[in-house]
Amino acid sequence: MRLLLTGARVLTPDALSAPLQEVLIEDGRIAAILPPGTAVENAQRHDATDRLVIPGLVNGHTHGHGGLAKGSGDKWDLALLLAHAGWITGGRTLEDKKLSTTLTAVEMLKKGCTAAYDLPAEFPAPTVEGLDAMAEAYAAVGLRAVLAPMVGDLTFFQATPGLIEALPEPFRSRAAGMRGAAGADIVGAIAAAAKAWRHDAQGIRLGCAPTIPLHGTDEFLKACRALAAEHGMPMQTHVAEARYQAAGGEIRYRATLLEHMDSLGLVGPWFSVAHGVWLTQSDLELLAKRGAGISHNPGANMRLASGIAPARAAIRAGVTLGIGTDGSSSSDNQNMFEAMRLAAFASRLWEDAGDEEWLGTAETVRLATEGSSKLLGLDGGLIAPGKPADLVLLDLRHVNWSPLNDAANQLVWTEDGSAVVDVMVGGTWKLRDRAVLGVDEAKLSRDAEAAAERLRGANAEIRAWCQAVAPHVACHCRSLAKGWTRSKRLLKAE
Repeated sequence: MRLLLTGARVLTPDALSAPLQEVLIEDGRIAAILPPGTAVENAQRHDATDRLVIPGLVNGHTHGHGGLAKGSGDKWDLALLLAHAGWITGGRTLEDKKLSTTLTAVEMLKKGCTAAYDLPAEFPAPTVEGLDAMAEAYAAVGLRAVLAPMVGDLTFFQATPGLIEALPEPFRSRAAGMRGAAGADIVGAIAAAAKAWRHDAQGIRLGCAPTIPLHGTDEFLKACRALAAEHGMPMQTHVAEARYQAAGGEIRYRATLLEHMDSLGLVGPWFSVAHGVWLTQSDLELLAKRGAGISHNPGANMRLASGIAPARAAIRAGVTLGIGTDGSSSSDNQNMFEAMRLAAFASRLWEDAGDEEWLGTAETVRLATEGSSKLLGLDGGLIAPGKPADLVLLDLRHVNWSPLNDAANQLVWTEDGSAVVDVMVGGTWKLRDRAVLGVDEAKLSRDAEAAAERLRGANAEIRAWCQAVAPHVACHCRSLAKGWTRSKRLLKAE
């Protein structure tokens, strides 16, 4: 079917203007961008008067399992979040996994997102059934996705140098006894999912995400890379997100975390870093040389006191840069408009950085669309002939757009998702008049409330233990961070 969007303002590929234009869509792709009033035969017309058409935002890094965990913590840094993971995501049934991913996908769709790089967690290991359920959730909502299970063969307590030894009893004994699945079993589970994968036709691709380099033995990390190479899977890893992790890398590897991963063969065009707050200049140059990328997740980095990623320096080095929200257990929402705004804000906080170093609004929009698309391996992120018809329609009568002064500025500075009216993915409507077409939102809300209540009871004991051990975790990890000289590793914008 051919569809013609008429009467709309259409964001140009450079995101610098939004002239009145018409968009012809055919076979799920943009066939042409036409002047207003162009005669087009055999096309269904959609009146988009008073609408701004933008490319769908692409979330470069999230966690679908966080949908049921939003608002779980307050004064947490990353180490405390990981210390509380046992109850935040514990006790999940197969239905819970699908429900949580559905919540995440629905929120992204309603806030103008059409694709996401999702790193879901299952404990003790990924399962074919769980990954299928999560993929089905994305398919029902209508988003494209890379679904890369987040895995490691070491627990947080094993992975953090000196942490178990620093804990008083009885915490030490319990932490030392914690175990996940064996590395071979984890890799085997992903391999089984890859062999049985049936979701590519819905735009959902399987990936592999060794969660944090410290959380994997060298043998495990190499096995993940071999598996990904065998099946052509993309890879993403949390690298240098927090300062204590950067310190841990030097203690364990006598190298940066990225340098160590590269020595094992993990870094290449298939690979992207999530966060990268404490990457060095040489790390950035290495990523550029290898054709790898970074998802810049400013909201989560501020929320968890991790710091500010060197976005401008990454761009200058030639690294592909996208923008993400992170999961709702670490950033608490899936609002890519907010992520853009915070990315632009954060670029202004670098010491001694002049305005030439800041992220401009049009540039920020391109990072959240075309940049993140590249991280997912998608040929999209802009409105141009031949590109996928992944489009978002914003209401120009909404207060965020009254008056329309500058499309790029208002996308970043004033839009918060509330003006999103319609969304299409691959030329098919997925959101119409602010309603999700593939999911019963009222039932979704009821199911989420019931699941949250049940999980609170099921995880009560582990939650109490996590809360008791948390101060000791915080003390040790903050000591690690303080012992690591910021001036040695922090890349300043000069």
